[in-house]
Amino acid sequence: MLRVGALMAEWAAALGLAQAEVARWQRTGLLHDCLRDAPPEQLRGEAPAQFRELSDAVLHGPAAAERLADSIDAEMADAIRYHTLGYAGWDRLGCALFLADYLEPGRKWDPEGRAALRARVPGEFDAVLREVVAERLTRLISHGKPVRPESVAFWNRLAGAP
Repeated sequence: MLRVGALMAEWAAALGLAQAEVARWQRTGLLHDCLRDAPPEQLRGEAPAQFRELSDAVLHGPAAAERLADSIDAEMADAIRYHTLGYAGWDRLGCALFLADYLEPGRKWDPEGRAALRARVPGEFDAVLREVVAERLTRLISHGKPVRPESVAFWNRLAGAP
């Protein structure tokens, strides 16, 4: 969470956002995985009904957004809720969290590839976002896993679908 928060703050500052917004981006990164290690049965009880069938690995986002709802704004809640899935309704904050969570330097797989993508953000933010979403969807499909409607809608928005 610290690495994601640091990336979020770095990117927000590089985008020229006001200091309060940089802090907000960092806070979103710090909070996004606050329930990652909670027991899945607990998370299923806290998540909204439409998310209860998610796999254990991604259930923490919706549950965390619910738990934090009174202390964060709606945009932060959507960023946290959908950070593992993608969401067509996101503005830049949610997209940045999606990228930071995927590209943070602590990830063990493909560190060189991730570093190369990370180095292109924020200058090529939209291009990197499309590449990361395509990579994640390709990985799901190649492993025979279902793709959530939220993820498909997110890709379609990025691809310019009407």
